[in-house]
This record gives sequence, C-alpha cells and structure tokens, in this order.
Amino acid sequence: MRWAIALLLVMGFGAGAVAAQESEWSGETVLVTGANRGIGLEFARQLHEAGATVIGTARKPEKAEELKALGVRVVQLDVTDEASVAALVKELDGLSIDVLMNNAGIFLEHGDFESADPAAVMKVYDVNVVGPLRVIQALLPNLRSGERKLIMNMSSGLGSIANNTGGGMVAYRASKAALNMQTHTLAADLAKEDFICIAMSPGWVRTDMGGENANLSPAESVSGMLSTLAPLTAKDSGRYLNHDGTELPW
Repeated sequence: MRWAIALLLVMGFGAGAVAAQESEWSGETVLVTGANRGIGLEFARQLHEAGATVIGTARKPEKAEELKALGVRVVQLDVTDEASVAALVKELDGLSIDVLMNNAGIFLEHGDFESADPAAVMKVYDVNVVGPLRVIQALLPNLRSGERKLIMNMSSGLGSIANNTGGGMVAYRASKAALNMQTHTLAADLAKEDFICIAMSPGWVRTDMGGENANLSPAESVSGMLSTLAPLTAKDSGRYLNHDGTELPW
C-alpha cells in the first residue's frame, strides 16, 4: 500500500487520490437509495471521493442535479413502486454490489399518538419498512455476488423502544423500530452466507428531516457512519449502532 501511495504522490495525483487509495471503501461498488439530497447525497459524495463506485438512486433523477454533478451513476428508484424496483433489477442485472445503503425514508408527522393519521402511518411504513424489504429482496443476487455483503438499513435513535420516554412521532418511531426488527431478522436469515446486516442511526442531522437545530452536519454524520461501518465483519451482523459506533438499546 505504501509504495502505491508514494507512486501517486510522485505522479502528481495529490492528496485526494492518496485518500481514495488509502480508503477501505476504495474499489467497492455501493448502492445508496434516496441519494438525491441530505444524508444520501453526502453518502454518495464521500464514498465517491473515497474511491468507491457509487450508484445513487432518486425518485426523479432528472431533478437530482447535485447527485449527477458528483459524477456517480444515477438510476431511478421509488422504493414503494414494484415496477420501479423491477426496472432497477433489470438495469443492474449481472452487476455485483458490495454494499447496499438503504437510506431512503420519510418523516410526515410530529404529533402525539391521539392525533396520528392512520393513512400517514401506512405511508411511512411503506417507505421506511416495506421499501427496504423490497430493495433487499430484489438485489440479493447482486449482493450475493459481491465481496463485502454489507447491508445498512438507516434507522434512527427514535426507533429505540428502550429510549422512548418522550412519546410522539408515532409513525416514524414505530417504522424505525420495525426496521430494526427486520434488520435483526435479516441478519439471522443470512448468517450462514456471512452477510453484515446493520441498523444504524445517523444521529440528529441538519437536513430537511432533522431541521436546522440539529447538532450534526450531514458531512459529520456520514463520516462517522462510514468510519463505524468500515471495520465491521459478519460477527457484527444484527447490531443497532449510532453514527459514532456506540451501541443503541433496542
């Protein structure tokens, strides 16, 4: 590795190329859902800069200007639409995927349990719980042929049952708790194939969803998550982790 880094410097490729060469993500093929903004966009940016081959999905690729500007591959995907998922499978047929970042998600309501709209709850579940299920099922052949076999489902600290002392946000909380169980079950089902299945909280991040008062920037959150995910092995599968690597209570 050291000789390769030295060669890059001598050839004048600079620090960016060296960083990519050193990165544990270099050479990985990573698919990021919901990559057109916020945390997903930052995942695409940092992974691309680290030397990964990034496939970023967006419901409306024609409007994903920032994502396209990164120079990554952009594909259409609506995780709630079976036809869209089927089209993704067709487009990626035969492509090995090392890492799947199931990042796409929505947050519709801040109210208490009494004011929760059942229709909104169902919509949140469809995106946050059934969406990752659809994508994982569809891309398992691609992931099985990949080397890393890492699936990260974007959870939240609000998905922790043990830490829920404040109530409210029932649809989002419940969807993330369900996603946690789904991730843990997936880890058990795929254990014999050495998959790494992780439920991860990004922390409280300054995005459209997290709001301007959040204590983390997308760059800080994603950097932490990538550092946490990089050294994980199949022995870590089924864990629920914070962006900084600390364990979260179920």
